[in-house]
Amino acid sequence: MSGNGRRLGIAAVVVGVVGLLAGLGAFGYARQGFGGSVVSSESMSPTYGPGDRVVFERIDGSDVRRGDVVLFSAPDRYGFDALVMERVIGVGGDHVTCCTGAGADTRVLVNGEPLREPYVERPENSRGFAGPSYDVRVPKGRLFMLGDRRGNARDARAFLDDRGGTLPGSTVRGRVIDDYTVPMALGTAMVLGALLVLTGAGLGIAAVAVRRRARAATPPPPPWAVRI
Repeated sequence: MSGNGRRLGIAAVVVGVVGLLAGLGAFGYARQGFGGSVVSSESMSPTYGPGDRVVFERIDGSDVRRGDVVLFSAPDRYGFDALVMERVIGVGGDHVTCCTGAGADTRVLVNGEPLREPYVERPENSRGFAGPSYDVRVPKGRLFMLGDRRGNARDARAFLDDRGGTLPGSTVRGRVIDDYTVPMALGTAMVLGALLVLTGAGLGIAAVAVRRRARAATPPPPPWAVRI
């Protein structure tokens, strides 16, 4: 019986430690690598509307690509510390101009090529690509970003006199993701870790119970075995 109790105790420690490490590791990675936010404006409609919850991976500007939807912080520009969501149109070295075509055929040009933007609200429904024309060469390490709802977005076009409306990559806090495979896997790992910790606790209780029963079942020594 005591052997069973010892084995249960060892199993309790092993299972509990594995669960604790798995749960804390997944929680730490998720906290460090991902974040969540709620959309508060219509500037990214129809892609993301007010009240939509988004998940973003924490990256810096060096990992950003054209077309990425990013969250950034620019309190000096916008007057508040909350994160702003916009789409990256140009990265360092790009030449961004507006516009070619008219109506539904209106296009922003990047390095002389018309940019396909199926995510943008149809121009005829949102005052087209409202705002001034621009011709911006994006400095190295900076980003040119616009909202998807071009008729209702206070984006780079409103700050063209400040280095062409660009912002340094260091303002980026994360990139919005639509594939939740990794966050879901981390969530599953946290749940499994918690279950393993609870299983380890149960095994520990069982080990204590088995040892107590073993001690209770051990008969006392006979009187003649006692030395005086």
